[in-house]
Amino acid sequence: MRAHRGGAMRVLGLESSCDETGVAVYDSESGLLGHALYSQAGLHREFGGIVPELASRDHVRRLLPLIRDVMDRSHTRPVDLHGIAYTAGPGLVGALLVGVATGRALGFAWGIPAVPVHHMEAHLLAPLLEQEAPPFPFLALLVSGGHTQLVRVGGVGDYELLGESLDDAAGEAFDKTANLLGLGYPGGPELSALAERGRPGRFQFPRPMTERPGLDFSFSGLKTHAVNTIRAHGGNEQSRADIAHAFVEAVVETLAIKCRRAMQATGLVRLVAAGGVSANRQLRQRLLRLAEEAGGRVYFPRAEFCTDNGAMIALAGCLHLQTGERAPLGFGAYPRWAMTSACGAGL
Repeated sequence: MRAHRGGAMRVLGLESSCDETGVAVYDSESGLLGHALYSQAGLHREFGGIVPELASRDHVRRLLPLIRDVMDRSHTRPVDLHGIAYTAGPGLVGALLVGVATGRALGFAWGIPAVPVHHMEAHLLAPLLEQEAPPFPFLALLVSGGHTQLVRVGGVGDYELLGESLDDAAGEAFDKTANLLGLGYPGGPELSALAERGRPGRFQFPRPMTERPGLDFSFSGLKTHAVNTIRAHGGNEQSRADIAHAFVEAVVETLAIKCRRAMQATGLVRLVAAGGVSANRQLRQRLLRLAEEAGGRVYFPRAEFCTDNGAMIALAGCLHLQTGERAPLGFGAYPRWAMTSACGAGL
C-alpha cells in the first residue's frame, strides 16, 4: 500500500446511502476541490417514495461516471489520492453496498487506504466545510428523514448521544404529513412552501414531549394530530396551508425547546444544525433567535450540503485518516449503526 509521508491529504468521498449518489474530492490544505451529486427524486416520484431496489441499481449506473467526472474537474489522478472514504451506514443496505464495494475495490486497486464513514457523523461535521467552521466542543442537532438526534460533540470521534426520536424522525413526519396533504415527493420542501402561505394562529398543534424532562423526541403523535385536523378542516387550499403552517411551527418549536434544554444541561452555546431538515427556513430562523438569546452561535452547512452529499463523506474520511485510522480489506454495510460506536471500530 502506498505510504503517506505527511503534509496535505487528498481524499475521494463516496455517498450512496439512500437515493442520492454523491462524489467529492477533498484536500486537507486546499479544501473542497470538486463535488457532484445525482438525485434520484424523479425516478422515485411516481411511486411516492424510495424503492430500494431501484435506488441500488441507479447507484450502480451513476457512481463510476461521477467519480471520473469529479476527478477530472478537480485535476486529481489516482496517484494524487491518499485515501478513499465511503458511507458504510446507516441507510438502505443495497444502496450502501454499491458505494462500499466501489470504495474498497478502488482503494485496493490504487494502493491507498479506504475507510468507512458513518452517515450521520458526516452530517454533523459538514459545517467544517465552511470558512467559519465551529470550534469543538459543540452541540449538534441532526434532523433528517431517518434521524432526529441531539449530540454533544467533543471532537472528531468524540460523540455523546443526548437525545433522539423514539418513533418518527422529524423529516419522516414532514414527508408523511405532506403526503396526507396531497403534496408531491419529496414532500418536506413542498410542505414548507405551503406553510409559508398559511395563516398563523388558526390551528394549534402540540409540542410533543416538551412538558416532561429529557431530550428525547417523538413525532408520531404530531402526525396523528395532523391526520385528524386534515380530515376535519382540510377541504380547501387555504385550510391546507393553515394546517401546514401549524404543523411546521410545532416541529420547529419542539426542536428549539429541546436545543435550549440541551444548552442549559451542557453549558454549550455553540450549536450545529445539520441534515436535510436543517435547510428549512423556519427552523433556521428559530435557531438563530435561540442562539442569540443564549449568547451563543448556530452553524449551518450551506444548503447543498444539508442533504446527502459526497463532500461531507470526503471531509469526515480525511479527518479519520489524519488520525491514522485504517480499515482491513474486508468490508460491510450497516443499515443500522450507532454513531457512538462508529469510530475506531475497525469496520
